Amino acid sequence: MKINLKKTALLLTGILTCGKLFAQVPDTTQTSADYVKPFAKDNSYRTWSIGFSGGVLSSYTILGSNKHLDFTSPNAQLGYGGYIKKQITPAFGIEGDLLAGKLTSDNSQPDAVGKTYDSFSTKLRYALSLGANVTVGNISWHDNAGAIQPYVTAGGGIIGYKPVLTANGTSSNFKTTDNGVINEFFIPIGVGLKINVAKGINIDLGYQVNFVYSDNLDGYNYGTNNDKFSYAHIGLEFAIGNKSKPQMAVYNPVSSMRAEYMMENQNTRAQLQSQIDAQKVQNDQLKADLATTNATLAKFTADSDGDGVADFYDKCPNTPAGTKVDGAGCPLPVAKPEVKVYVTEDDRRVAREAVKNLEFDFGKATIRQHSDESLNKLAQLMVAKKFSLKLSGYTDNVGSVDANLKLSRDRAEAVKTYLATQGVDPTKITADGYGKASPIASNKTAKGRQQNRRVEFSLN
Repeated sequence: MKINLKKTALLLTGILTCGKLFAQVPDTTQTSADYVKPFAKDNSYRTWSIGFSGGVLSSYTILGSNKHLDFTSPNAQLGYGGYIKKQITPAFGIEGDLLAGKLTSDNSQPDAVGKTYDSFSTKLRYALSLGANVTVGNISWHDNAGAIQPYVTAGGGIIGYKPVLTANGTSSNFKTTDNGVINEFFIPIGVGLKINVAKGINIDLGYQVNFVYSDNLDGYNYGTNNDKFSYAHIGLEFAIGNKSKPQMAVYNPVSSMRAEYMMENQNTRAQLQSQIDAQKVQNDQLKADLATTNATLAKFTADSDGDGVADFYDKCPNTPAGTKVDGAGCPLPVAKPEVKVYVTEDDRRVAREAVKNLEFDFGKATIRQHSDESLNKLAQLMVAKKFSLKLSGYTDNVGSVDANLKLSRDRAEAVKTYLATQGVDPTKITADGYGKASPIASNKTAKGRQQNRRVEFSLN
């Protein structure tokens, strides 16, 4: 790509020299007058700014190669611009941009009939746009105000330009009316970096690709793509407003919150120490009170007869050693000798008959009436011989695990309840359910499933 940067170099040198002079101003971003509390209102900042830039305009962009351009040899030309911006938040602003300059290139692509042009020259009379400026990061390690702000921009606007084509040494306007000027819509998208060189003054380095909503920018309709051009620039941004206020775009809310925390922490140290000293006095008093309380409680823990009941609560003092006592310290009644119970074959036959005749309503824990006679005989046997009984409920494999487990438990409990109504001591009956566990027949047949739906009895 041919580079013609004489005018551009002069402009950039001037901007850099100016920026260098500004950079000599001492940094005052850490002064107390510049500090703003977190979540302060917008009028605590400078939210308006203006900027000026100069740089290189070219029909070449980083989004494509020269061989796809209408003219394959783009030249670099001087471009210049300016903007005014309103910062809404530290990360987001709205700005109006103006860009002007010139685009040139040589060697057009041949069209379908082999027609070519030597070059084109397009004067950008203006490119006015309104867009968003989003700060990607506000980099700062020590200061409330950031030092570097990467950003992206995007917007839309109107561009006015005048393309002139040259073929065989003869130049002509692409458009023959309106003095050759074309007005169209375009979309500018850019990235950049702002460097804070002084309070309210930033160097702006950026690159912008402008998408024109037509293929007329170079005056030559070739291919199917719309034209686009780039603007690489350097410039200066100046914050507008009260110089004592920080610029919102470079302000770091996180650092501000940290500074606020540090200041509040400093102010409360004396108060915290005073509270700690007061708490120590209270702790000493509590220790003294606790010693008095322990002495008072000692009399409640004395146990002269060693029966495990303190003398203060012992209603039967001087109980002989080894005597089992109740909560009041009095001897417990002597347990009666255990009477062994023997289960005969006839007893087991009564239990088997009760199991054999035991039936429930389908899917319920309701005992059918014809089971009562066998259960009554079992109840009479248990009352007469003081037997203990274990009930174990089971189901087939139809239904969910939880449902079967509940049903088996409910049926075992139903048998226990029935026997209790017949005079059996309920403390001698244990009932539990095991769902579809331990089948005694195949669950693949109706008969097998019927056999698995059971309550087993165990006398002892």
